[in-house]
Amino acid sequence: MTTPTDALIHHIHQQITAAGGWLGFDRFMELALYTPGLGYYAGGLRKLGRMPEDGSDFVTAPELSPVFGQVLAAQVREALDATGTEEVWEFGAGSGALAEQVLGELGSSLRRYTIVDLSGELRARQQERLAPWGDKVAWAERLPAAIEGVVVGNEVLDAMPVQLLHRVGGIWHERGVVAAGDGFAWEDRPTDLRPPVEIEGGHDYLTEIHAQAEAFMRTLAAHLKRGAAFLIDYGFGEDEYYHPQRHMGTVMCHRAHRADDDPLADVGQKDITAHVNFTAMAVAAQDAGLHVLGYTSQARFLLNCGLLQKMELLTLVQRVPTAKLILEHEMGELFKVLAVAPGEPWTPMGFAQGDRTHRL
Repeated sequence: MTTPTDALIHHIHQQITAAGGWLGFDRFMELALYTPGLGYYAGGLRKLGRMPEDGSDFVTAPELSPVFGQVLAAQVREALDATGTEEVWEFGAGSGALAEQVLGELGSSLRRYTIVDLSGELRARQQERLAPWGDKVAWAERLPAAIEGVVVGNEVLDAMPVQLLHRVGGIWHERGVVAAGDGFAWEDRPTDLRPPVEIEGGHDYLTEIHAQAEAFMRTLAAHLKRGAAFLIDYGFGEDEYYHPQRHMGTVMCHRAHRADDDPLADVGQKDITAHVNFTAMAVAAQDAGLHVLGYTSQARFLLNCGLLQKMELLTLVQRVPTAKLILEHEMGELFKVLAVAPGEPWTPMGFAQGDRTHRL
């Protein structure tokens, strides 16, 4: 009996053959995650949750504590008022937890909450979870010509396929994937592609470039006519991203709340991600006509938006997971928030203190 994993591997092998025997890692990552009915995000795996026992692979901030969405809602409310809009757009809504939290805070003041998600399985879970809000919640298959509203995206950019660049003996290669028996193997090919900055030293160096995420930012700029966008993810500014000591790259996989660095194993059964180069995201947005409103750590952003006041109302049991949102060794420092917008720039509350835009 052919399993979904077997079918996905066979499909990727066919794609490798059709491409002449080699696929760039970005294409492999796209197939592993998004092949309809077979890829990790397109299949029936649970994915998001708090513990391995519930069948999930990783936890995101909204699953960790509902306070995340409640606090983010304060920023969304301010942005709606500042831009004169009344709709929220969420990209990659996962289990629907963030939407549930934001709607719980702002539901009566919103005209519509629209979700854009590539995963049909996740969309079904979202629809079930958000049923109490009826027609106020909508799902979009494609973007309209013009978006007017506040866009939110939590852990969206990290799931966008990346190209791998590998410097070996001073020569840059693009790392790709070839078929190897019933699985896959790495194969590097010389390339003219380069990281956006020179990497000091002559040592071997593996890293990523983010063409698809940059294209997403340009697409966002083309459609966002009025409003603002808040993107939350793990990553760094360019100088830190391409630091000479970060020579192993940032691609990671997640399964059953355990991380590994081998995306060629258990294909379709685990998440594949890469940290975000926030400088590249900001530059792509600016080049496409948006203004950068702010960039800071998740901890500083949430504190600016009133997290401590919310925590005062929690029980001790509730405070423990909520604190992980801001602790430096948990999500607080690794996760960043980038805000961009068309029109006249303004300063959102989330960046009132501790803004790091100058470090992008």
